[in-house]
Amino acid sequence: MGIVDSILNLAALLLWFNWRAVRFDPLAKRTPATLMGTLRPAAPKKIRRWHLPAVIGGLLFLRALFYWQIGSAANWAGRLDLGVIVIPFRSDWFWRTVLFSFLSFGVTLLVFYLWLLFFSILSGPEPIQRFVKIQLGSIDGWPRKIKLLLPLLVISLLWLPAGELFSWLQLVPHPVSAAHRLEQSLVIASGSYLVWKFPVAVLLMLHLLSSYIYFGRHPFWNYVGVTAQKILSPLRKLPLRAGKVDFAPVVGIALLFLLAEQAGRMLLWIYGRLPF
Repeated sequence: MGIVDSILNLAALLLWFNWRAVRFDPLAKRTPATLMGTLRPAAPKKIRRWHLPAVIGGLLFLRALFYWQIGSAANWAGRLDLGVIVIPFRSDWFWRTVLFSFLSFGVTLLVFYLWLLFFSILSGPEPIQRFVKIQLGSIDGWPRKIKLLLPLLVISLLWLPAGELFSWLQLVPHPVSAAHRLEQSLVIASGSYLVWKFPVAVLLMLHLLSSYIYFGRHPFWNYVGVTAQKILSPLRKLPLRAGKVDFAPVVGIALLFLLAEQAGRMLLWIYGRLPF
C-alpha cells in the first residue's frame, strides 16, 4: 500500500506540473487578430486549465475510497512522515482516510517545491532553470537570503493550524501551551532543510559520472556540471585531486549524509525533549 501511495502521489504531481506549465504553452493562447480577422483553431479546446486541479482532487478522493475499502481489510494505516514525527491514520475511518490522502499528496508537493527552491537558490544555467521558474513563479526572483529562510517561515506557519487539527483528532499529544506549539513548528520546519540532501546527492553523483563518461553537449549535463561545482565550492581549497582523479564529489556526498544524519538525530532529540 505504501508503494501504491507513492505512485499515485507521483501521478498527481505530474498533473500538477502540467497545470502549472499550461499557462506558458503558446498554443494555449489566442491567435492574434489579423487583417483577415481573428483566426480560430480548427477544433475547440476540450481541456481547460481548471480541469487538471479537478482531476487531482478526484484522484485523491478515489484513492481515499480505495484505502478505506482495501486498507481497513488489510489492517493498514497511512503514515504521514514529517521528519521528526510520523503521524498514523487509521484506514477504517473514511474521512480520516480522505484527510490522509490529501495530506500525503500535500507533503509530496511540499518536498518537490523545497527541491525547486534549492535549485532556484543555486540559479543554474538555462534552459533547465526555466522549468524551476515556471513552477516557482515570482518566488524564483526573490533575494537568495529570503529564499533560504522561506522553508523555516512557511512550514512553521503551516504546522500551527495543522498541529491543532492533529491534536483535536488525537493523532498527536496536546502541547502544554501555545509557546510549545511554536517550538514544535520551528523544529519540524528546521528538519525540512534535510530534504535538500537528495537533490544534492543526485547532482554530485551525476557530476562524478559525467567526469569519466562523455555524454555530449546536452544542456542537462551542462546544468549538472555548473550546479555541482557551486555545491563543491567549499571544498576547493582541500587537496582532493590525485592526478586526473577528483575525489571532491565522493567527499561531498559522504559529508552530506554524515551532516544530515547528525542534524536529523539532533532535531529528534530536541523534539523529544519538548514538553507535552
